[in-house]
Amino acid sequence: MAHLATLSQLHVSLAAPAGSDTTLRRSAFKVQNISFGGKSWAPALALDLKSRNAGLTKRLSVCMSVQQASRSKVAVSPIELEDAKEPPLNTYKPKEPYTATIVSVERIVGPNAPGETCHIVIDHGGNVPYWEGQSYGVIPPGENPKKPGNPHNVRLYSIASTRYGDSFDGKTTSLCVRRAVYYDPETGKEDPSKNGVCSNFLCNSKSGDKVQITGPSGKIMLLPENDPNATHIMIATGTGVAPYRGYLRRMFMEAVPKYKFGGLAWLFLGVANNDSLLYDDEFAKYLQDNPDHFRYDKALSREQKNKSGGKMYVQDKIEEYSDEIFKLLDDGAHIYFCGLKGMMPGIQDTLKKVADQRGEKWDEKLSQLKKNKQWHVEVY
Repeated sequence: MAHLATLSQLHVSLAAPAGSDTTLRRSAFKVQNISFGGKSWAPALALDLKSRNAGLTKRLSVCMSVQQASRSKVAVSPIELEDAKEPPLNTYKPKEPYTATIVSVERIVGPNAPGETCHIVIDHGGNVPYWEGQSYGVIPPGENPKKPGNPHNVRLYSIASTRYGDSFDGKTTSLCVRRAVYYDPETGKEDPSKNGVCSNFLCNSKSGDKVQITGPSGKIMLLPENDPNATHIMIATGTGVAPYRGYLRRMFMEAVPKYKFGGLAWLFLGVANNDSLLYDDEFAKYLQDNPDHFRYDKALSREQKNKSGGKMYVQDKIEEYSDEIFKLLDDGAHIYFCGLKGMMPGIQDTLKKVADQRGEKWDEKLSQLKKNKQWHVEVY
């Protein structure tokens, strides 16, 4: 649920079936320092859109991503966030939301990406704790046009950080939000009156702005940690990568005393083109530092072709590695799907086709995966 806004009336042009060189980085990005409790940190490496080197724009990185994603893991606190036996659920409800504060809003796609996606850091003061894979609700300001005198409905967004946040102190959360824009089908022009209310509110926010949040909510996408050596196959389109960013930071970036990951994390990410890749520098660094524990495959629908000569979508990548994926599932791997609900029919068709080729019945296999709690789906 990277973005579960009410978008039935919107036409959003989403394309998914829908150690970095520090010298280069300094030339392309500016660092903004923010202090929390006297501890300074760099919340974002913001894209300098005026940079002459346009090639670097697609190497955007946020929230200390590459700098912190090194072999020496980052200390986190408070460690008491590890003590709870059950995930927090609905600490704040729509009728009594929590008033949080925007820390930063950064565009995290390059100039050739269709549409705009932002990484938004929110300060909740440690008062709205959550687990990786959960969602926050956001209530945009203003009045619900369908219910005059009432606030807008809650929009749900998958959390894109670990429970410690991008500042590693348990006081912030991060959201990955695609700006929902409506284009008139006849004129082809944008109609701001029909744009997504919440996504535009968040993407237009400034540091210091207040935001009403609810939650956290959700259990289906929680990261199972009973077996630290398990295999996790993560499939995303666009902003559906949000929960996986949290998983991977917990696995590879943070020094978490009670969770020492020794398994395999395999990420499949489908986006339109190279400029549309989200958190790519973070993932590339994990791959460099943990080649035995992380795999990263991209499906760029506007730049790559599948084996039939058509556009490359995530289901094509799944088919490419189908034998390996099925074997991992047979051995107990968890598989996750997050992104636009339109991604699932194509993926299900591909998995059924592969099962048929293997002499297996997909319906029976899927039923068994669900029974074993290996199958995790959150689409919107």
